[in-house]
Amino acid sequence: MDKIFLKDCRFYGYHGALAEEQVLGQIFVVDCELEVDLLTASLSDQLSDTVHYGMVFETIKERVENEKYQLIERLAGAICKDIFDHYPTVMGITLTIKKENPPISGHYAHVGITLERHR
Repeated sequence: MDKIFLKDCRFYGYHGALAEEQVLGQIFVVDCELEVDLLTASLSDQLSDTVHYGMVFETIKERVENEKYQLIERLAGAICKDIFDHYPTVMGITLTIKKENPPISGHYAHVGITLERHR
């Protein structure tokens, strides 16, 4: 299956199990890979024959920046549902959400989750 991807998309949101995460917020880094048949678009050169990744970015942004969840697993699940609901040609999604500065002690680049969903 062909792929469309968005890497290292950065949004400010208020998700987390701890109260301070829901009040102070933090940056969330999202990677999204979509499984889509791109054969028609590769021949037609028409935007209508593909999934507009700019619109996918806006779909993710809307959910990250305008909702609050305790778990990033739930946030990722809601984003996957939104993408499937809005883009019927998407057959699969791999979505990663990373927190660079969660309230845990230690040295690390980031923590996060990855969901894989298929129709």
